[in-house]
Amino acid sequence: MASVVLVLVLPLVLLFRYSFNHFEPGQFMVEAATPENYVKFFADPYYRKVMLVTVGVAAISTLLCLVLGYPAAYLLARSKWRHKSLLVMLVVMPLFVGNAVRAAGWIVVFGHEGFLNAALLWLGLIRDPLDIMYTPLAVIIGITGFNLPFMVLTLQSVIEGIDEALEEAALGMGAGPLRTFRRVTLPLSLPGIIAGTILCFILAMNAYATPVLLGGPRFQMMAPIVYDQISNQANWPLGSALAFILMAATLILTGAANALLRRRLRA
Repeated sequence: MASVVLVLVLPLVLLFRYSFNHFEPGQFMVEAATPENYVKFFADPYYRKVMLVTVGVAAISTLLCLVLGYPAAYLLARSKWRHKSLLVMLVVMPLFVGNAVRAAGWIVVFGHEGFLNAALLWLGLIRDPLDIMYTPLAVIIGITGFNLPFMVLTLQSVIEGIDEALEEAALGMGAGPLRTFRRVTLPLSLPGIIAGTILCFILAMNAYATPVLLGGPRFQMMAPIVYDQISNQANWPLGSALAFILMAATLILTGAANALLRRRLRA
């Protein structure tokens, strides 16, 4: 218990204390007890816009992970193939590669002369290369690709615990596949949906490498802003305040969204 407090809680307490200090160029920071760093966030439209962009990108990428990950997780959970572990490994393998390396791979795909544009030009579907790099679309695809294995693995473990006899009974009583899914499978897989969306949303809200590499300098999200303030600007008080605002926003939005999701799916 003491080690958990030392490793996890103590750094957060120190960072929270720094957020109330005053930044003085050339002096690192001055001991104070002022809310000016939090006031600066809410008063400056730049930071508010960055937060809105971060929330929007996180919400869209999480929704895409759920839409793309649920069918894959269901097929994986219901697979009877004796080498099913190989399918699981295919899902897990992208996690063996660092986020920065995977983002670099997306650069090769999305580049002006990258694989995607070359394929579309060769097929005659476009006349000029598409500008995908350094756009919100590139960032959303990159974050979705990074988070998707977490969604699939989370949902798969929950769906495997759902007795197939329940689905067969619903089908045998005249319910179609869609109604069986909506009334049986989906409600029973709700814990996996909630856990997967929480995990993916938190990861997306705190994404750093993907926005920097795929979004470029003009596209800003909260995590790169926090890093820039602390590492490049040496403004620890403002960086600490932005970090705690990002943490609070993530927790509040995650709790509200999943409470709404529980209510809608149980209705």
